[in-house]
Amino acid sequence: MIKFFRKIRQKLLTENKFSKYLLYTIGEIVLVVIGILIALSINNWNDDRKIADQETLYLKRLLSDNKQDYITFSNFIRDLKKGNETIEQLSKALNTTINDSLLVVRANEFIEYGSIFPIFSSSKSTFIDLSSTGNLSVIKDFNLRDQIVNHYAQHDYMQQRIQISTEWTIPLDGSLYTENNAMNFETSTAFLYPNTSIKVLASELRDNKLAYINNIASHHWINSDAIDRFEKLKEQTAKIIDKIEKQLTE
Repeated sequence: MIKFFRKIRQKLLTENKFSKYLLYTIGEIVLVVIGILIALSINNWNDDRKIADQETLYLKRLLSDNKQDYITFSNFIRDLKKGNETIEQLSKALNTTINDSLLVVRANEFIEYGSIFPIFSSSKSTFIDLSSTGNLSVIKDFNLRDQIVNHYAQHDYMQQRIQISTEWTIPLDGSLYTENNAMNFETSTAFLYPNTSIKVLASELRDNKLAYINNIASHHWINSDAIDRFEKLKEQTAKIIDKIEKQLTE
């Protein structure tokens, strides 16, 4: 097409028809500009499509991560509630008249379930990828983007809070286990101790009742705090899942 215009322009010059020559020259320029604009539009369309595809990929990964986190947080809550049940049962056993065998069973259950510290883990690989590469901007919905950033900030806060609570309780555990032979009530290590009758074990528990209650109270507190915060984080995770699913269907 450009060669055609050039031939016309050359012919007009030789025939000394300047006004028509100028018109065709302008036409040639317009044609070139239109070609450039079309090429830029195609290029921009391709770039937009790539960004849209990238956004979809990240949203699907975030959706998968948060669905896994929802299950993980639910399991944490279940285990912590089980731990608190054993704490409350041991407290009741220590504060009421109960037979020796059941008292020792309650102590065994506490050591197995109630004395375990809360832990925190979550699927953050996609968010770390988004943050470290600067690709957060591919998520076009500003509200969703802010929600995701705030959501994972809560993950970090939760992890730090559990760490602080654990560091506060560990010294209490140390004194209980070293001064009162509490590991004698852990089924996996009880065989290492001298063979002791149920009656003697129950007597040790009753004699050191306040030491055990102080310890189980600290575990009950950090478990309850973790349950409350995991419940809120789980609720927040459900909202993120719902928001991402809606975004993917739009």
